[in-house]
Amino acid sequence: MTRTLDRWDVEDESFWKSEGKRHANRNLWISIPNLLLGFSVWLYWGMIVVRMQALHDSDASLFNFTFGNGGETLTGAAYKALLYTLPAVAGLAGATLRIPNSFMIAICGGRNVKFMTSLLLILPALGAGLALSNPDTPFMTFVVLAGLSGMGGGAFASSMSNISFFFPKKMQGLSLGLNAGLGNLGVSVMQFTIPWVITFGLFGGDPYTLGEKQVWLQNAGLVWVPILGFMGILAFLFMNNLPQHKFGTTSSAIGKYLWLETLGFVGAAVAVTLLMVDWGAFPVLLKIFVILVVAISVTLLVMKKLTPKETRENLDNQFQIFSNKHNWIMTWLYTMTFGSFIGYANAFPKLIKDVFGYIRVDENGNALAEALVNPNAIDAFSYAWLGAFVGALIRPLGGWLSDRVGGARVTHWDTIIMIGATIGCGYFVSLANASPEPQQYFGPFLGLFLLLFVTTGIGNGSTFRMIPIIFSKEQAGPVLGWTSAVAAYGAFLIPKIFATQIEAGTPEYALYGFAAYYLSCLVVNWWFYARKNAEIPC
Repeated sequence: MTRTLDRWDVEDESFWKSEGKRHANRNLWISIPNLLLGFSVWLYWGMIVVRMQALHDSDASLFNFTFGNGGETLTGAAYKALLYTLPAVAGLAGATLRIPNSFMIAICGGRNVKFMTSLLLILPALGAGLALSNPDTPFMTFVVLAGLSGMGGGAFASSMSNISFFFPKKMQGLSLGLNAGLGNLGVSVMQFTIPWVITFGLFGGDPYTLGEKQVWLQNAGLVWVPILGFMGILAFLFMNNLPQHKFGTTSSAIGKYLWLETLGFVGAAVAVTLLMVDWGAFPVLLKIFVILVVAISVTLLVMKKLTPKETRENLDNQFQIFSNKHNWIMTWLYTMTFGSFIGYANAFPKLIKDVFGYIRVDENGNALAEALVNPNAIDAFSYAWLGAFVGALIRPLGGWLSDRVGGARVTHWDTIIMIGATIGCGYFVSLANASPEPQQYFGPFLGLFLLLFVTTGIGNGSTFRMIPIIFSKEQAGPVLGWTSAVAAYGAFLIPKIFATQIEAGTPEYALYGFAAYYLSCLVVNWWFYARKNAEIPC
């Protein structure tokens, strides 16, 4: 099979019908499971830390972390907040790696990028399995592995950019929605798979004891290794590069890929280091946003200065998107949708555990000195997968609706519902926090949070559909990658913001803050795209 196609012009109807459609569909249906696996490895830390926390609750010697506490054991809210660090680090690294991935397809070729990404993801999956088999593994080892798993998050930008070249404009909403929506489904697949696969010795090794159960927590990482190998081979054998992407030979393309990925890891490493060091009295929330800006700035700088001349010229052409104000507007809007989806998916399992798994007040409503484990706690593993499942599954509907009635209109009404659902979630979290029986508020909380996931999914599709309408074909690919890169920082911001507010005892404040941000997005979308006589109706 030809690895690089000789001609590609999908806006030519005769070419599309004669051969374009066949090639496009094959690449799409191999891209989707590869992206799904990337999401699974990227975000499995949100599930792993829930079981680590449960094992530690049952036996304080297991995963007994002392990081940042002068060698003393962390307990209570401080221990819970520390565990949020692992999904946050994965989110931070994955979002930062999306920056080079945003520009990678034109430099390395789509087939080459998909193959290498799946191959390299074996490293963090295997490493996580080995680390989880030893309860005395240092916390910083898990931090490094969480950072490496960010390659799965970075893959989204290159995958979406790649698929945008394969389909004509009239099919962009559906094709991008399928790739992203079913790819995002990897979060739910992972959240459904891990609770099952850790219940038996699939790969051997010693189990942990949790109550009357045995738990092979190492399987949470190891299970993805053979599947990644298989899907990487499929990408190598059956996906295509396109002729408009000038990358040279396969070996040179792989070399460029590894170099760009390395530059992304430079930015990620700087950001993770800043995250892990103590900033003294510096405000925690402000620290989170400073780290985000540093991660983006360092990554763009090293890409600008440390790439070969030929690659740098290609990047310079793509960097022209930064002079277009609509690139920044759509980045703001897409962060609302995808950033919320990926951030909530990353934090949802542990949020359930922390809000409904502990009792903070006595029967008279007086605060307890130390939160108690709730004997009637909700099992986070039983429900965590539902959020990402409904959000990912409904995403193609957002693209499909936008193809018919306009992306800005769909985004407008979707954002209104999003604001209401977020405020409602915050309200029931506040009630649970102040109740000796927090589980009684779980039903309405779950219903509203699932609605929130639905709105992030529909908004994912509608905002992504707006981009190919607003931008030229040459700019649409890089803009799709760039907006998804910045939005992916939601996987870092949301867990860290929740961690800060849970440690302060006010997790509902995080949700109210998110609602305020969504209100700003409602105004921006209406002004530029949805109102009568808008600058670019779409």
